[in-house]
Amino acid sequence: MYMENRILSANEIKKILNKLADQIIREMGSNIAVIGIKRRGAILAERIKKILDKKTKRNIECGSIDITLYRDDFSAIGPGPVVSGSELMFEIDDKKILLVDDVLYTGRTIRAAMDQIIDYGRPKMIKLFVLVDRTNCRELPIQPDYAGIKMIVGKKQIVEVRLKEIDKKEEVVVTDIK
Repeated sequence: MYMENRILSANEIKKILNKLADQIIREMGSNIAVIGIKRRGAILAERIKKILDKKTKRNIECGSIDITLYRDDFSAIGPGPVVSGSELMFEIDDKKILLVDDVLYTGRTIRAAMDQIIDYGRPKMIKLFVLVDRTNCRELPIQPDYAGIKMIVGKKQIVEVRLKEIDKKEEVVVTDIK
């Protein structure tokens, strides 16, 4: 049996995105580009972009990347992985990049994403935004610049970000797997 515990509601997610958008503007300015890691990171990136657009009265560039081919466990994925492609319709060179993902766990996804971004060009800086930071599970020295919530989560627990665009509901839950 699985035990599920809701950590964030839809309203709390919305408040976090708005609050962190203010911090992003203060620290990075408005001349930035937002890149989300597919799938849920890309959705969060679009939401952050819209909030930043409204607050700065600018049209912030936004794109998404699929890190499937950059993963260091590519051989463990199995034959014929599904690759949805990256969508970066702007220059990366000398840009301030806000990299967005839903959950920071081991750091390996973020490393793969940074490798891919750098293959596109040489950004001025990359800052990391995550909705959930699993603080005790890192395998690489990667830390978020902006985190909605920081959690100590056991190895037998799963953090799941559910977004209405994919999951038809909006919440963050922790599930105990027995």
